[in-house]
Amino acid sequence: MPGKAYLGDLRFLQLPLGYIVGRVAVARLLLPRYFEGDSLTAYEVLGRRFGPGVKRLTLLLFLVTRSLADGLRLYLTALPLQKLTGMPLPAAVAVMALVTVVYTFVGGMKAVVWTDVVQFFLYVGGGVLAVAVACGDLDGGLGGLLARAGDAGKLRLFDLSAALDSGDTLWVGLIGGAFITLASHGADQLMVQRYLCARSQRQAAVALVASGVVVLLQFALFLLLGLALWSWFGAHPPAAALTKGDEVVPLFIVTRLTAIPGAVGVILGALFAVSMSTLSSSLNASAAALVNDHLRPSIGKEWDDARALRATKCATLLFCAIQAACGLVGGRFAGSVVDAVLQIASFTTGVTLGLFFLARAAPRASGRAAFVAALVGLAAMVAIACAKPIGGRAIHGLWYSCIGSTITLGVGVAAAAVLPRGRRDDAAPPPPLPPGRSEGG
Repeated sequence: MPGKAYLGDLRFLQLPLGYIVGRVAVARLLLPRYFEGDSLTAYEVLGRRFGPGVKRLTLLLFLVTRSLADGLRLYLTALPLQKLTGMPLPAAVAVMALVTVVYTFVGGMKAVVWTDVVQFFLYVGGGVLAVAVACGDLDGGLGGLLARAGDAGKLRLFDLSAALDSGDTLWVGLIGGAFITLASHGADQLMVQRYLCARSQRQAAVALVASGVVVLLQFALFLLLGLALWSWFGAHPPAAALTKGDEVVPLFIVTRLTAIPGAVGVILGALFAVSMSTLSSSLNASAAALVNDHLRPSIGKEWDDARALRATKCATLLFCAIQAACGLVGGRFAGSVVDAVLQIASFTTGVTLGLFFLARAAPRASGRAAFVAALVGLAAMVAIACAKPIGGRAIHGLWYSCIGSTITLGVGVAAAAVLPRGRRDDAAPPPPLPPGRSEGG
């Protein structure tokens, strides 16, 4: 995040405005569906509505997306560890993956949530410390920094242009950000597992909407750090010009913070907390989804809790290895990890979100119609990502979730009007009975 302000300005702060809009929509439209019945994953909800084929397809999309995106996060966090210790990058990635998988493996979801609480305060405190150190070295402190940044045009916050190839406009922030949040917080097991840990739907909704405000403040803090490092490196030029924003914070740690006793430990702890809080949730969500949505239904035998727990732990180790491999390969090709992660999430989760919309908009849509809609939506997103349809300029990845969900919904509605519902097993099962009710009651 600091790299966005270091190389640019504050326009990235438009994106969390859309995040808040999206969270309100999730709380009103999608959250109630997860508190119906006894589902453990987002894909069980789609499976009850559209059948096992759609459930397995959306599960596959989730697992691929999570492995790629969180592998890049793992790579990003290993960079400062590599610079400070001199260890090879693969070893740094392996260390970060090992530490994260240990407490996820042993403690499960409870360990994930409580560790996230500690990590939140740690990384916010680390961000505040880094800003204080950088501003303390600058002429005029924070006020001088803001004056220089204003003169350089780096305090620009809003961009009202309609360029679809830019990720820094107000419209992509509000609309694209809202759809990304609808997909990531409404149709992604990483967040759904958290809602199901809440005491009630109301508690989950309050936490969800409030987190949008917290994210906005976090974005502001770390973009401010980017401005501070822009000014700091202007006064203390590095030996080689910085061309990738992801390199700014690790270089500041090595160049400046090593001279302050304890500061490196705090900042490194903060950086590791950012990554590990997401990685632990991702490992837990991926393992739970694979076991509950694929292995148990496919094997067809009744599993006791002990056997399911053993399978989930093995799946946790498997996804840890996959994410480490994705980080080593993908990180070398990503110009900006922040942009790459957002584009990966937007690419596939928009299709899943479109299926949720289809379930609400077309009650008679069959599993066949939903499956066709998902395949067409994916094919369309591949074509859009590979083409440059607007005057030779590609559509920015922050629009992908909006486009993908819209195409999937449109194709699904059209397919529902053409395709028959098919046999009985293609129809959606009846909704679960309310707690305490019986067939006769």
